[in-house]
Amino acid sequence: MTVDTQRTHTGRPLTVRGRETRARIVTAAAELMLDTGVAGTTMEDVRARAGVSSSQIYHYFADKDALVHAVIEHQDETIVGAHESMFADIDSIDALRRWCAWIVDYQRLGGCSGGCPLGSLGVQVAEVDVDARAGVARALGRWERAIRRGYESMRARGVFDDRADTSALAMSTLAALQGGLLMAQIQRSTTPLEASLDAVVRHAELLAAQSVA
Repeated sequence: MTVDTQRTHTGRPLTVRGRETRARIVTAAAELMLDTGVAGTTMEDVRARAGVSSSQIYHYFADKDALVHAVIEHQDETIVGAHESMFADIDSIDALRRWCAWIVDYQRLGGCSGGCPLGSLGVQVAEVDVDARAGVARALGRWERAIRRGYESMRARGVFDDRADTSALAMSTLAALQGGLLMAQIQRSTTPLEASLDAVVRHAELLAAQSVA
């Protein structure tokens, strides 16, 4: 389900001010859902956090499910969009290592709370909202493709040879990241995240070594 950020839920075009108000509501909802979960977030909570009226919320969103879908779109653009830019510059093992270090440092600064906002949403909606689950799946697929493009750039530069399966490597990298983030959140420690990302780097190093063997 693709959310139209340029229209109200009844299909009316949004003004510039309307788009700003809608974005403020979605941002507030995203923050609350990360802090207290989807089930623990009410429309009244969102109204208070965004500083809007109830009528304004329902002007843009027919119900809470519609707002959840909009939050998924927001996290897709915010998180995956940022990682697309990062992986566009990853063309070496050192660059991959720096990306992993950045992830770990970011989680350490945040006290390892929250985990991955997108992954967390996926876990919460997977069994209760088919459209929302599909939205998270699309976002994760976009993330995986961004990682794969980075690995393909490394292959094009000769870091990996043609035998390297960049699709499988991208999938395993994203899985390691999501699992590491979840364990870091639960344990409130970056240790499991560091271990999972170190494994990603070691695998990449092994592939690089094979390419020059």
